[in-house]
Amino acid sequence: MAEVQAKLQALSEDYQKLQQELQTAVDARQKIEAQRQENIGVQKEFERLKDGESIYKLAGPILLKQDKVEAESTVKGRLEFIGNELERSEGHIKEIQEKLEKKKGEIIQAQAGLQPAGGASGKAAVKA
Repeated sequence: MAEVQAKLQALSEDYQKLQQELQTAVDARQKIEAQRQENIGVQKEFERLKDGESIYKLAGPILLKQDKVEAESTVKGRLEFIGNELERSEGHIKEIQEKLEKKKGEIIQAQAGLQPAGGASGKAAVKA
């Protein structure tokens, strides 16, 4: 019985670690999504620009004039990269969720193994 309780404790700790890992992954995905929204906003601003208007890029404490085509290309590249990162992040989250479900099943099995043993000893104690 002590073995089952020790196993249950270990499974519970693993489950909590997976929950923390999932939370970290979700937080990272939210940050990536925020970056995506910011770049989409920049892309929309580029669409509103009229010919001949200037684009400036912040580089440290300095604003540098940038070519419109170059700036649009940079934002497009960022959006592609962010899209790939979102896909990777979502895959990672799904993987962690699957591990959590598996661990949850293991915990339920361990608890089921603990209950009959506890129930049998409880009945024996009543009969005695």
